[in-house]
Amino acid sequence: MTTECRVSSDSSVWWAHAGMLVWATLVGLSFPAVGMLSEGLPPLSLTALRFVIAALAVLPLVWGAPGLRPSLAGLGLYGLMGLCLASFFGTMFWAAHLTTALSMATLFVSVPLLAYGLGRLVGVEHRALALLALLVLGAVGAVGLAWAEAGGSFARMQFGVGEAAFFAGCIASAMYPVLSKLGLAKGWLSEHAGVRTLWSLVMGALLIGFSGLVFGDPAALGCMTLFDLAVVAYLGLFSSGMTFWLQQRATAILTPAAVTAYGYLVPFVSMLLLFAQAPERLALEWLPGSLLVVLAIALLLRRDVKLRSQA
Repeated sequence: MTTECRVSSDSSVWWAHAGMLVWATLVGLSFPAVGMLSEGLPPLSLTALRFVIAALAVLPLVWGAPGLRPSLAGLGLYGLMGLCLASFFGTMFWAAHLTTALSMATLFVSVPLLAYGLGRLVGVEHRALALLALLVLGAVGAVGLAWAEAGGSFARMQFGVGEAAFFAGCIASAMYPVLSKLGLAKGWLSEHAGVRTLWSLVMGALLIGFSGLVFGDPAALGCMTLFDLAVVAYLGLFSSGMTFWLQQRATAILTPAAVTAYGYLVPFVSMLLLFAQAPERLALEWLPGSLLVVLAIALLLRRDVKLRSQA
């Protein structure tokens, strides 16, 4: 490999990781934005609307791109990817009424480890004990942040029907980048990240929208104000469209486990927002989890750049 090719390869890894840092920031910022919405709006229908807005924004950008019309195999895989999204968001909203935010946050740290295991199962992840160790390190840090947010106590932790349902949703979330990587390896999905983003959003919107019709009250969308619509438009463009594109772009370069590991940074971003809004919450109990999460992501970046340089 020439020096020029190696530099280009290293650059692509850096950009993939940089994009996932932006992804974590946008996802972290979406939570306070969701909190601005009026109460009583149907969450599943709102999510479907977000996806529709994002898909409409992406469509002009990928018009005429290669693979815009997927093959039958590709369409089937996009359907499975949309099912993963619908399963995750559906179980998240359903479980929110049966469990605590602490339980859900703690269970969510399993997603990168699940992505690694599922990726190994279908052959898109290689055996890498060092990567597994970094995922465990990040998971411990993320649990530490959840513990700090709960006031230094796991007393509210439980495992019942709601937790079991949300864990199933976490498995579906982990499957999304695994299926994306598998589709790229098999040549079933477009090499254009925007096209993969578009079809994921379309399939997700259809399935989540159907779930909203069956299990929700879509007529309640009529109670939306102009401010609500503006917030949903922001969430659609940035928290859905942009984040899906960044994830799909990174999936072409990184492994599913490495991509999903950036989920560990989401509570870190939320923590920084909390300190900005309530400086009195700043305490040493946040430090261990923060250090472990940042260390895990830094080591993950160092590992991927080193591996790509040696390729």
